[in-house]
Amino acid sequence: MDGNLFIQAILKFALGVLLAGILVFLPAGTVAFRQGWLFMAVLFVPMFFVGVALMIKKPELLKKRLESKEKQKGQSMVVKLSAIMFIAGFIVAGFNFREGWLVLPESVSVAGAVIFLASYFMYAEVLKENAYLSRVIEVQKNQKVIDTGLYAVVRHPMYSATLLMFLSMPIILGSLYSFVIFLVYPFIIAKRIKGEEELLENELEGYREYKKKVKYKLIPFVW
Repeated sequence: MDGNLFIQAILKFALGVLLAGILVFLPAGTVAFRQGWLFMAVLFVPMFFVGVALMIKKPELLKKRLESKEKQKGQSMVVKLSAIMFIAGFIVAGFNFREGWLVLPESVSVAGAVIFLASYFMYAEVLKENAYLSRVIEVQKNQKVIDTGLYAVVRHPMYSATLLMFLSMPIILGSLYSFVIFLVYPFIIAKRIKGEEELLENELEGYREYKKKVKYKLIPFVW
């Protein structure tokens, strides 16, 4: 096992838990925010086990997933906008609970958690299918077009999974106002996909043919 990779993964995980906890519970003004704990559980428990599985079976893929510094200026802006969306959405969800603004019933939050976990299984399946899934947009050495499994249905199944995951987050937290903020994400991801496909068309052999074969980017029969 790569000791440095293990430490890097643990530190990033711990930092993520800490930051999410601060952004959700501090605005809520209490830790007695049941929907907040549900959110923390469905987000970080699967993340922990997926991280352990990657550490054991696919350490190189885990290393790529931990790399988050974009090389392209336009994509760097996409990452920053996503971060702003998350920060604003979590803070608003906390205040939503604190002030009692249209708090969704816990049963709706549980339904949101089910959607989140289903999309996380989809995300894990994509990780199994594609060993080139870096968090930054790039074409790696010896990279090939993946056109099997979920990639035979849509060209960007990872983004399909994250779209479902991110839009279910404010539902889990019980906040319609936060959900409105997260509706920015489809536009953010559309910009990211545009830049990514331009790069892949120019630098990844066979990608143009793959686009002709698989018509839809995110949602079958829609887009």
